[in-house]
This record gives sequence, C-alpha cells and structure tokens, in this order.
Amino acid sequence: MADERGWSLGLGGGDLERLLAEAAQHKGESLWQDAWRRLRRNRTAWWSLVFLAVFTAVAFLAPLLPLPSPVTLDLQLEPQPPVAPWTELGRHGFERDYWELSWIDERLVDARVALFGDWQTGPWLGTDAKGRDILARIVWGSRTSILVALAAALCSLAIGVTYGALAGYLGGAIDNVMMRIVDILYSIPFIFVVIFLITIVNEYRAELEDTYGIDRETIFYLVIGAIYWLTMARVVRGQVLSLRHAEFIDAARVLGASTRRIVFVHLVPNVLSIVIVYLTLTIPAVMLFEAFLSFLGLGIEPPKVSWGLLAVDGSEMVNPVRLYWWLVLFPAGAMGATLLALNLVGDGLRDALDPKLRGKD
Repeated sequence: MADERGWSLGLGGGDLERLLAEAAQHKGESLWQDAWRRLRRNRTAWWSLVFLAVFTAVAFLAPLLPLPSPVTLDLQLEPQPPVAPWTELGRHGFERDYWELSWIDERLVDARVALFGDWQTGPWLGTDAKGRDILARIVWGSRTSILVALAAALCSLAIGVTYGALAGYLGGAIDNVMMRIVDILYSIPFIFVVIFLITIVNEYRAELEDTYGIDRETIFYLVIGAIYWLTMARVVRGQVLSLRHAEFIDAARVLGASTRRIVFVHLVPNVLSIVIVYLTLTIPAVMLFEAFLSFLGLGIEPPKVSWGLLAVDGSEMVNPVRLYWWLVLFPAGAMGATLLALNLVGDGLRDALDPKLRGKD
C-alpha cells in the first residue's frame, strides 16, 4: 500500500516511509497547548505565576501554619523590631485567639494544634505596638485581598461576559439599550454607592444576619465584585461584534442553533483569551480598591485583618521622632510583590494567547 501511494505521488517507497515517520514525530497542538508552552518559555511570567500559586496556597493554609494568632495582644511600650529566624526560631505560648472562623478554618486550626501544639514562629518581621505578629497579620490579611479579588473575578465572568456577549450578538436596538445602561452605571461614583450600601448594612446588620444569613463582609465582597463587570462587558461586546458575522457563526445559525448555544458554545470560547488577560488586570485593581476602602474604614473591620488595615496601622506609627520601618516596609512589600507578579503574569498571558505570535518561537 505504501509503495502504491509512493508511486502515485512520484516518490519511492523509502522516501514515503521517511516522510511518514517525520510526520508522526510532529504532533499538532491546540491554541491552549501552544499558549501554555509559550507561557512556560516566558521565564518572568512563569516564575511570577509560581510565586502567586505559592503565595495563594500559604494564604489559604494560614490556619494550618505554626504562626501566632494575628489578633493576640501583648501590650508593650513600642513595636518590637524584626529578629532573624536563626536568632529566635520560635517560642511556646500559642493562644487560640481568633475571630469567628468558618468551619473549614476551625478544622485547620485543630490540625495546627495537633501538629505543632503551642509552638509558634518568632517575630521574624517584628510586632506592632499591640504586640501582634506582623508576619501572621500579613499572611492572614492576604486571604481577604485574595477572596475579594476572586469575588470580583467571578462577578466579571458571570455578569460581564454574559451581558457583553448577548449585547454584541443581538445588536441593533437591544445592543444600544444594553450599552446605554452600562454608560449610566459608569457615570455613578461607585465610592458613594459603597458608602451608601455599607451604611445601610450597618443599620440593618442584625436583621440581615438573623433572617438571611448575610453579614457585612459578604455584602462588601458582592459590592466590589459588581463594580468591575462593566469594563468586562464592553471588552467582550467589542470582540463579539467582530465575530458575529464570521462563517462558523453563520453556519451554526443555518443549522438551527439557538441564541444561547451560539453565544455560550461558539462565541464565548473564542473570546476567552481576551477575558483571561483582562482578569489578570482586574485582580490587582480590586486588591488596591479593597485596601483603599479598608484604609477609609469602609471595608474589613477589626479584629479581622486585611492589607488596608495594615496600612492604617503603619500610617499611625509614622512620625518625625521615630520611624518603625517594618510596619510599613513588610506589608507594602508583600502587597507590591503580589501586584507586580499579577501584572507580569498578565503580560505573559497576553503574549501567549496572541494568535499572531503562534508558531513564531
């Protein structure tokens, strides 16, 4: 059979077998496989992604780590400076002193006590004026920022992608009405919306928690998440407008595919690359916004901790007499490193998912 095909193509049997062997060595790859390969070749973006994965894992496993409680007080005259780990690896005296934790966090704390007993790490990053460990507060505070960022990302995906894809595909008057609604929402100063909603929640906090099981923190997450879907809707709409008259969409329409199937099966998967890149840019903005609101006293409330509350504690200790540098440097460094890594990953994903660069490296 190989000889017959070889003679029909003007090739000898040995040449055809060689070509077939070479073809077998070169396997095709999808767009996502090619993007993953190029992302791994981008060392800066890859190591930034590894850093974010490790940092996120440490943040969510904070109850399991042998860290001091972030709210245990040890009142003293002034903050204590950092000590090197080899100078003071740790000490005994861990106190199970937390706010109301979730069921999962409670089980993790139980595992922490079973593994490490009352041993805890030393003040490697120093303490504040109330004797609270800075390392523990940074790790626990990062959980809040990550949760807020995830809430905003999910809202952007659920609301922004659906809204923008429907507006772009339906077009005409429906598109105009839907995008004018987005323009109206854009014109609202969201800082005032947040202040208004948080004020309402504080007024009816007991009723909301008892009747609906909704606390102030949940409202805070939802409000921030609901703000960031507007730009996502515009981005997705613009991409869908360029694809709505493509040949594969016309073919699906002729075959009788419903609007929902065309939007979610054919259009949305083709704009996911843009969506993923935009999400990596949304998450740093959300983290900064949460820190800003917490700094103003509109976000997370003590005894819980967030990066915004750490900024408040650091600003209170900045004075012309003496600068307690570790209260400012370490929280700012953790937040800055996370935001930088997110932006580097976003740049790497933008290059990796660009179809114009496919096959050029």
